[in-house]
Amino acid sequence: MASGKESQGQHDGAPPTLLRRASGALGWSFLNAAAARLGTLAIGVLLARLLGPEEFGTFAVAYLALTAVLSFNELGVSLAIVRWPGDPAAIAPTVATLSFLSSAAIAAVGWFAAPAFSAAMGSPEATPAVRLLVVSVVVSGLVATPAALMQRAFRQRTRMVVDQVNTWLGALTSMGLALAGWGAMSLAVGRFAGAALSGVLFVALSPMPVRFGFDLALVRPLLSFGLPLAGASIVVFAVGYLDQLVVGRLLGTTALGFYVLAFNLSSWPVNMFSQPLRNVAPAAFSRLQHDGEAMRASLLSVLGLVAAVTAPICLLLAGAAEPVIGLVYGDAWVPSAPILAWLAGLAAMRIVFELAYDYLVVLGRSTRLLALQVLWLVALAMALPAGAVIGGVAGVAAAQVVVALVLILPLYLRALHEVGVSARAGLARLVPPVLVAGAVGLAAFGMAVVVPSRVVAAGGAGALALLGVAALLYRDRAALQSLRGSSAAPVVVAVQ
Repeated sequence: MASGKESQGQHDGAPPTLLRRASGALGWSFLNAAAARLGTLAIGVLLARLLGPEEFGTFAVAYLALTAVLSFNELGVSLAIVRWPGDPAAIAPTVATLSFLSSAAIAAVGWFAAPAFSAAMGSPEATPAVRLLVVSVVVSGLVATPAALMQRAFRQRTRMVVDQVNTWLGALTSMGLALAGWGAMSLAVGRFAGAALSGVLFVALSPMPVRFGFDLALVRPLLSFGLPLAGASIVVFAVGYLDQLVVGRLLGTTALGFYVLAFNLSSWPVNMFSQPLRNVAPAAFSRLQHDGEAMRASLLSVLGLVAAVTAPICLLLAGAAEPVIGLVYGDAWVPSAPILAWLAGLAAMRIVFELAYDYLVVLGRSTRLLALQVLWLVALAMALPAGAVIGGVAGVAAAQVVVALVLILPLYLRALHEVGVSARAGLARLVPPVLVAGAVGLAAFGMAVVVPSRVVAAGGAGALALLGVAALLYRDRAALQSLRGSSAAPVVVAVQ
């Protein structure tokens, strides 16, 4: 395995510990997410104002197609590199070959299916954008192996360089083309440009040279590991994006534009705080998989910290949805506010679900995860159209929250209980952040109703959320000290 020196450091001449490596990787991963999200926020706002809900909805149709094929394009085999107990060099060439061939085949199917998909979504004009984004799936297949090697080696500093190039090149390209009048296609071209250059960087900066090979003896175990995950990923995609399919199909492209903007804004806390953890946690969990007590303690510690940071921010967005959207995006986007109020609450639950998902993947519970996701999909397939009929776009978002709270949260708690993580222990870590977040959300809503100034309402709600986060983090200050590597409790810190 590559040394990953960039995030490891040395201590008195001794090799870096998993604690130091994972802690450093998480720090770089968070910095990566923060730079990407905060740095491109202004550009996203400008693009939304330039394009408007209809053009935004047209691009959403294309991006939906891309997300669908990316959910299973490399058949789930790249994650085997992260979890492989031996030298990953033994399987990397075969993984690279399987990833590329499957991605190329899927991209070809997507190219020819683009017109039918766009028409079914009520946006035939999205076909060129769909086709361009589907081509980028080939790039994803090429970089799946080096990306997994970086994750395994905790090379989040290198990953940050690649991701920032992708983000900024794509955003600036889209901005220039939008100003030139390219409409929704400006977003697709920017997305493709960023993916292409980042693909070159992934290969150039890979911890080991990217080689193609094919060991027939490895194909079966790799596919046995990856295909259930790929199947689960397809269902995960459907669970995550069925709402957008329903909105686009039943309510139209403009409604989809409003929904996608609310969805993107609600996902900001997830992408800022939860995604960096997901870039590090599977590799760290996999190294603790032979010590069940260490894994459980690490999961609970991280769960409490992530909930403490994200839950108040999510409920801030829910309570102050109207002033936040009106202030940032303008009056044209205010119809997104009631959608955001529901989706922000869903985002708080998604953070818990995603961490539990990664934990169960490392424990090899992919079949159980697939069953859980199928149940979720079936429930949404019944609830979302009903929500659209009863409450329009906001009704779709509300249906999402009801299904997640009533069905999925208990199912995840039960799945964790089966692997030794008691529901009582998990809830004990979640209850304080939930109570604080609920108070923040109610106060933010009160300000949004009473205070006429959007600036004052949004700013006051933001201050309350920061106070809530600070109070929760002070309560968990011992875990924060562990995060910085100053604690003597390696079990808790290992994944942080």
